[in-house]
Amino acid sequence: MSSTSSGPVLQLLASGLQRWIRAQCDSVEDLNLSLQGSAFALLKGRLKGVTLQAKRVQFQQLPLVRADLQSSELKASLRPGQPNQPVQLEEPFLISGEVVLSGVELNQALASDRWRWLGDLLSEQLMGLTPLRSLTIDNDILKLTAEVITGKDPVHRSFRLNAEQGTIRVDHCDAEGGMLIPMDPAIQIEEARLQAGQLLLKGTASVQP
Repeated sequence: MSSTSSGPVLQLLASGLQRWIRAQCDSVEDLNLSLQGSAFALLKGRLKGVTLQAKRVQFQQLPLVRADLQSSELKASLRPGQPNQPVQLEEPFLISGEVVLSGVELNQALASDRWRWLGDLLSEQLMGLTPLRSLTIDNDILKLTAEVITGKDPVHRSFRLNAEQGTIRVDHCDAEGGMLIPMDPAIQIEEARLQAGQLLLKGTASVQP
């Protein structure tokens, strides 16, 4: 954990922001912050922005290989007398950037109680079968495998991804049709691609402090 900010006021803010970010995540192994702004501006409650680089993040039970994010201007107040929450973010703000998920860990997440519904939705909408047995990423191809209740061999299908209407569109490689993945309205996906066994997403999100 480190920050490139300097000076006691910015260091206090960096420490408070690190604490706040970690509280939003299930776990973060490596977190680096860079604060843009001056102590003078911060005393007025304004910070130009924050750049975040994190690795091995667990967010809402989704495992992220890495996240590279930039915030919009922040309005915050310092509360040095409250060590558990030395910084209070006062207004919603935007973040933009890129997150990366590995196919192996995404497959594990879709088998969890939290995200099983999404795996089964993909399987049902794209293959007409449930439950989803597995998801793999082969270079730039998404491969889904679904169980067949009758005991026959599992069904395998291949798909491509792209960003559309603020979310992720999944299309069959060798047939018509596809689907848009349900997305939190606070999140706008601008780019989605598969590469080297990973899912890379670029976009923006509105954050409520």
